[in-house]
Amino acid sequence: MLLYLTDWLTEYYNGFSVFRYLTLRAILGVLTALTIALLVGRPMIRRLRAYKIGQTVRDDGPQSHLSKSGTPTMGGALILVAVGIATLLWSDLENRYVWIVLLTTMAFGLVGLVDDYKKLVKRDPRGLIARWKYFWQTVFGFAAAVALYVTANSPAETALLIPYAKNLSIQLGPWFILLTYFVIVGSSNAVNLTDGLDGLAIMPTVLVAGALTIFVYAAGHAQIANYLLIPYLPEVGELVIFCSALVGAGLGFLWFNAYPAQVFMGDVGALALGAALGVVAVAARQELVLFIMGGVFVAETISVMLQVMSFKLTGKRIFRMAPLHHHFELQGWPEPRVIVRFWIMTVVLVLIGLASLKIR
Repeated sequence: MLLYLTDWLTEYYNGFSVFRYLTLRAILGVLTALTIALLVGRPMIRRLRAYKIGQTVRDDGPQSHLSKSGTPTMGGALILVAVGIATLLWSDLENRYVWIVLLTTMAFGLVGLVDDYKKLVKRDPRGLIARWKYFWQTVFGFAAAVALYVTANSPAETALLIPYAKNLSIQLGPWFILLTYFVIVGSSNAVNLTDGLDGLAIMPTVLVAGALTIFVYAAGHAQIANYLLIPYLPEVGELVIFCSALVGAGLGFLWFNAYPAQVFMGDVGALALGAALGVVAVAARQELVLFIMGGVFVAETISVMLQVMSFKLTGKRIFRMAPLHHHFELQGWPEPRVIVRFWIMTVVLVLIGLASLKIR
C-alpha cells in the first residue's frame, strides 16, 4: 500500500525510490510487525483476561502445567494482525504470491479461531469437531494449491527441487496440487502439535521464517538464483516482506509468550503459522528443505503418530506422553530446558537447510 505512495512521491523527489528495494521494505516489515505486536499485545491480554478466555489444562499431563490454567489464549490473533498490516503496508499488492500466501494464512487462522472460540468462549471441550476442522483445512489447502498451480508461469514453479543435488528436479504436473496440499495442511497441524510449552512453537517458527526469507529472496533474484543453481522465480521475491513480517510479529508475540507465558497462541495462531510456512516453502520450491528445517515440528508430529499407532496395535505406549516435549518433561526435564534445547535443535536444522543453497 505504501509502495504506491512512495512511487508517486518519487516523481517529486527521487530519494523515495529507495522504497523499491526489497531489503529496505523487509526491514520495515520486521519493525512494523514487531511494533504492532508490542503495542497491541498488552491491551489484548487484558481484554482476554476480562472475558476469561483462558487455557484449560489437562490433569493427566505434567503437574507443573496445572498452574497455567486460566492463562489467556487466542493470542495468535495478535500475530495475524501484525503480519497482515505489515504485509499490506510494504508489499507490492499486485503480486499474486502475496495474496495467495496472506489469504491462506488468514483462512487457516479462521479455522483455528472457530476452534478456540468453541472451546474457550462456548466452553465446548470438543471445540470444532475434528472432521470439520480437517474439512476446512482441506478446502483451504487445496484452494491454495490450485491457485499456485493455475497461475504458474513456468515449469520450474511446479517442479520438486531436490536439495543438495545439482540441477536435479522432478516435474510434478498436476501432482503438484496434491503435494502442496499435504505440505500446507501437514505443516499447519505440525506447528499446532508443537505448541504446548511457553515459546516452544513460536521461536522455531521465527527461525524457519527467517531462513525462508533468504530462500525467497534468492529465488526471486535472477543473478543470485543463477549463481546458486536454484530455479529463478521472478515474482516470489516479494514474499520477503511477508516472511519478514512473520519474523517481527513472532518476536513481538514471544515477548509475551516467553516462560512464564502471559498469553498462549491457541489454534488461531498455530494453524495459521504452520500453513504460512508451508505455502511459502511451496512458493519457493523448498518443500523438502522445510521438512529439514522444521525437524522439531516433524519430530513432534511423528511422536504422536507412533504413540497412537503403538497403543492401538499393542496397547503399549512408546513415549510417556505425546507430543514429544511432554515425554521429556515427564522424564524430569524442567520446561525451560525442553524449550531452549528444542530451539537449539531448530537453529542447527535451519543451518543445515540453508547449506543446501551451496552444497550441490
